Order: sequence, then structure tokens, then C-alpha cells
Amino acid sequence: MDEINLLRQAQRHHLVVRGIGEEIDLEIGPGEDDPTFATTLVRVPVPTQESAVAEEQEDHKQLIMASQAPNEEQTELVKLPQMKRKKKVVKKWREEWADTYKWAYVDVHEGTTRIFCSVCREYGRKHRRNPYGNEGSRNMQMSALEEHNNSLLHKEALRLQMASKDKGLPAVERPIFVKDLMSKTAGSIIEAVLRKDPHEVEFIQSVQEVVHSLEPVLVKNSQYVHILERLLEPERTIIFRVPWVDDKGETHVNRGFRVQFSQVLGPCRGGLRFHPSMNLCVAKFLGFEQTMKNALSPYKLGGAGGGSDFDPRGKSENEIMRFCQSFMDELYRYLGPDQDLPAEDMGVGPREMGFLFGQYRRLAGHFQGNFTGPKIFWSGSSLRTEATGYGLVFFARLILLEMNKELKGLRCVVSGTGKIALHVLEKLLSCGAIPITVSDSKGYLLDEDGFDYVKFSLLRDIKSQQRSLRDYIKSYPRARYFDDLKPWNERCDIAFPCASQNEIDQPEALGLVNSGCRILIEGSNMPCTPQAIDVLRKAKVLVAPAKAAGAGGVAVGELELNHEYNLMQWSPEDFETKLQDSMKQTYERSLKHASDYGFLKDSPEALVHGGNICAFLNLAQAMIDQGCV
Repeated sequence: MDEINLLRQAQRHHLVVRGIGEEIDLEIGPGEDDPTFATTLVRVPVPTQESAVAEEQEDHKQLIMASQAPNEEQTELVKLPQMKRKKKVVKKWREEWADTYKWAYVDVHEGTTRIFCSVCREYGRKHRRNPYGNEGSRNMQMSALEEHNNSLLHKEALRLQMASKDKGLPAVERPIFVKDLMSKTAGSIIEAVLRKDPHEVEFIQSVQEVVHSLEPVLVKNSQYVHILERLLEPERTIIFRVPWVDDKGETHVNRGFRVQFSQVLGPCRGGLRFHPSMNLCVAKFLGFEQTMKNALSPYKLGGAGGGSDFDPRGKSENEIMRFCQSFMDELYRYLGPDQDLPAEDMGVGPREMGFLFGQYRRLAGHFQGNFTGPKIFWSGSSLRTEATGYGLVFFARLILLEMNKELKGLRCVVSGTGKIALHVLEKLLSCGAIPITVSDSKGYLLDEDGFDYVKFSLLRDIKSQQRSLRDYIKSYPRARYFDDLKPWNERCDIAFPCASQNEIDQPEALGLVNSGCRILIEGSNMPCTPQAIDVLRKAKVLVAPAKAAGAGGVAVGELELNHEYNLMQWSPEDFETKLQDSMKQTYERSLKHASDYGFLKDSPEALVHGGNICAFLNLAQAMIDQGCV
């Protein structure tokens, strides 16, 4: 009799018999009794009116069948209304999930398919059904619903859902940290950028930092408000497809970008980046940062940025050559010694620049050394690759000199193993500092004893052969490699982030403060998030912005274009003397403008604000002189 009652109850509740212990993950597990979930779809459809009517008809049919049941089962009829309410709860739950997953995407994490929040890029906690085959009691359903509502996935997605209903500001894919601004004018500029480009997080972050520094300038002279609004719109944005053929004869298509942000001071100068994360937002951010960096230098150069979402890692040399040639087939129309001068960036080294220049020369029909790189025969400079990295160390020496200190004996943490990071490492060694870390995309290498010239030579060989940093441990077993971590928790005096933008978030900034770091020299563009900057500011960690500290590459790049200078005849000592003079000018100019607009010299952000103000005033004066163009 008990088995008969169980079967009847199963029919009323539409149960599916499953084995004991069998689990279904609501994030990924579609079932016969759950048509609203599917592994191949990110957006889960909300139940339609037809399906709702069908459920009500089924409920009505069950009520009629239950009214004809024997008397011994009349006690169970009292529970029928509760069962109907339970169905409404389940339906409501599914509708909420459907709305939530409009803001989610499917990805594989550690071999398991997960549903990730499109805001935080994290997946929510698992929500499982009763493992014994049914959908559980009403209390279990409500408990799972409450668990989901309290999860990070739901809260962030719900915030986006509410933002999309506000017609004033469109929803964004990732949260944007908006700084508190003192003046309404500065706030209105940020609001206008948010309305125009709500999805361009890196660009908005860069603009916020500059506008925050320019508040006293805008208050003092309202004319600059309109100048800044014009400056924040690039002069020219180029997006194009890049088809290429691999070694197997298969065709691939990537997307190319070039944002010529401003030519008001001279021809554009900016890097080309080949990386899967490259998009229009990153191109605008790089172009804007380069415009400000070039304007801060004493040389007359505009700013640009660009690249492609092509990943050169794992590609043969012939594949890279074919891609570079296809990339230049479109871009060459917008380049020239008086228009745009591309330079190296992430994923673009001497090999790629050589392929790009060769195709440009072939298409343009003339030989002009306006591509920057280390190859003497076509760019004119063999020292420019060292300029940015050496300049960072020279800038750190200027800061320490103001504190009556020197680099010798100080522990330095360096991120990245690119050209800039390795040249920072080399110059730190010559200054007597103790660099202890380098990093790559998979983790970081720590040598507590510090690197020396022999170890540095090994690191350089490892990177030139595209080997893993783990190979370093084979020669020096006392060193350690940490997977999926960053070096910012290691005890240090100075930090040199030289990897990529936003590599230091709030937790990493707290780690830096706790590790004893007092100075941060930005080697990469915008390496700190706004939350990290707030932590460093409150801890009084002095920040040297990349616009000022990274001006060494700009200085030598300008000299390459000046035919009065012949860098090939310069000795390394002459080159370093010229570079140190350029860095000193930038340092003093930044401090002067910070002081002129009320920022104290000993403020940890004086160099940041002073550099932004100086760069903007140079651009603004040129824009005023040239009229509304």
C-alpha cells in the first residue's frame, strides 16, 4: 500500500525517478523535468503564457482526478492547494534565474561548465536539487532561492538589470568605479563620457584619473571645460578586418584597431599591441594615455594607440609574417613620418616591427625610418629599447634623492618579463639595488637572494627562447615559482609594475602596503585600479605615474626623428646622460605644476596630478591657438 501511495504522489508532483545520490547542478544540468535550462544557451527563456496556461490546465485536471479518489485519501486533498502554491514558487524561481542569466555567460572552469556573471567574471555558488530524485519540498526550494539571491552572481546581475531600466545611463558589462569629484563641472564631464561610451571601462578609468587631477584647473578657467570635452574625443578611429592564412592553409580573421587620438602637438606616436584582450576600448585607453605622456615630454608629438586581438604565441614565424603583412595592407594608408609613427607594445617586438615596416615600405613605395624599434638599419636607433626601462629607474633615483636616499641595497619587486621589465632589472643591478621578482602570465618567480648579472643573463635567455620561468629553478633551486599569483605580497621597498593595465587591485595594494613598499613606479600604463590607488594614497605610498616615469621612450623616439642627432655615434654614457636630463625635466615640470595648483610637494599623488595638469595645459594651449579643428 505504501508503494501505491508513493506512485500516486509521484504522479501528482511530476517526479522523475533517479538513482540515490544522483545530483543535478542547476547551473549546468538540464533535465527532462526542467526545460527552462540548457547548456548551449546563455539566456534562459522565461516561461511563456502558453506554458503557464498548460500548467494551469494540468493542475485543474489533477484536481478533477483527485476529487474522484477513495475516501481513505481525502486527508491528502487538503494538501493540494499547498502543492499549487509550490508550483508558483518554482515558476517564480525560474523566472528570476531567467532574468539573471541575461547578464551571464557560459564558460569552462577547471574542466566544468559554469555560468559566470558578466560583471564580476565569477561563477555563483552551486544550487542543487534534492539528490533523491524530486524537486524537494517547498522549504528546500525557498532555501535554494534565498541562497541564489544572496550570491554575488545574482546581486551583480540584478544591479545591471535595474541599470538597464534606467534610460539615463545604459548598463555596462563590468562595474565602473566612479570617484567622488568636488566640482559639478568635472562631474558633468565624467557623466557625458559614461553616457557616450558606457562599455569602455579602461578608457573611462583613464579619463577619470585625468579629470580628477584637472578639477582645480577647470575651476580656475572655465574655458578649459570645452577644450577637455573636445580632447576626450579621438580625432580618428580606424577598425578593420585582418584576414590571414596559417601554415595548414586555413583562413583566419582578426580585428585591427588604430586610434589616432590627437595630432595637435605633432604626428602621432604610439604602440601597436597584439594580444587577445585587445579591443576598441583598450585602443582608446592606450591612445589617450600616450597623448598625455607625449604632451608631458618636452618634445612635439601627438598620441595614438592600436593593435589587434591576434595572439602571436604559438604561431610560426611565417604565420606571424603573413598576419603582419595583412595588418599593414589596411593600416599603411594612415601612417607616415608626418602623420602616425607606430611603435612596439605587448606582443610586438623587433621581429613583428620588421615585418610591418617591410610591408609598409613595399606599399608606400619609399624608405622612411618612421617605425620605432631596435633594428639599426631601418629605424636609426639601437638604444631606444633600453630608454623606457632605464628611465623608470632614473625617475626612482630622482624621487629617492629628494628623500636623501639612494637605490643601493633597496629590495625591488618587478612584474613582467617584457622589454621594459628586463631593462628595469638590468639598470637596478647597475645601481646596486636588489631586484627579487619577475613574473609572467602564469605566476611569478621569487629569488630571495636577489638577481645578479649571471642570473639576469639566464632570465634573458629563457625569455628569448620563449621558455617558462620555471626553468630558472633548475639552475637555482633556492628560487621559487608561484602559480597564478602576483609578487605584490613580497617584502620590498620599491615596486615596479611593468606587466599590463590594472594588474594591481585592492587586495594587491594592501599586500604592497603590508610588505613595506613606500614607492611605486608605474612601468605599464595604468597598472593600478582606482580602488588600489585609494589604498596606496591612504597609506601614503608615493606613486610615480607612467606618463612621467615612462617618458624615456618618448625622449629617444623624438631624437630618432631629429636628423641633427646621430644616435649610432653616441656612447652608452652619452645616451644615459641625455636620458637622465630628460627625466629630470619631466620630474621637475610635474612637481612645479602640482605646486601651482595647490598640491603639496610631499603629497603621494603630487606627481600624478602635476603630470596630468602639465600635459593638459600643453595640449589646451595648442588647441586654443589652432582653433576649433
